Amino acid sequence: MKNSLAKICKDNEPTKSDSKVRRYAARVMIAALFLLFCWSAGQAQGNMNGHGGQMPAYYDGDLFTVNMKEMPNSDPLLANNKSINTIYATNDLDEEQDFIPVIDAIQGEGFNPLWRQVLIVFNEGFTPRQFTSDEEVLDAAEAGEITLVETDEVYRCSVVGGH
Repeated sequence: MKNSLAKICKDNEPTKSDSKVRRYAARVMIAALFLLFCWSAGQAQGNMNGHGGQMPAYYDGDLFTVNMKEMPNSDPLLANNKSINTIYATNDLDEEQDFIPVIDAIQGEGFNPLWRQVLIVFNEGFTPRQFTSDEEVLDAAEAGEITLVETDEVYRCSVVGGH
């Protein structure tokens, strides 16, 4: 019995091939974790924080890159801040845009980091088109080409690049 117990113990000792299998399994696990991390980072790009919130916007005929993040509970911001800027968009800023949004200020020209979203709705009988300045948007509204719909959504916006 003593010999058979010694044989069982000896048969269960790790061999060189067992060590190779463990190292291989560890590498596979590390690779799987790396792929999971990369996939998670890719999923995070869909949110509006950081790089995921970047989009083009026109200001006075020039194309800029802005970074947008919707602010929670915008009622106090709208009630207490009379210098909020305006961003004109054809769809909610969290959605894909039909046209590039238009902003009414940049740094050094009346810029405030808080922006109220105003939706552009093209009126019947008018062909939707791209506007490149807030003056164009306001002129089109005055002419009856579009209707402007103020929303209660406020965004934190920074202009991060110009063209």
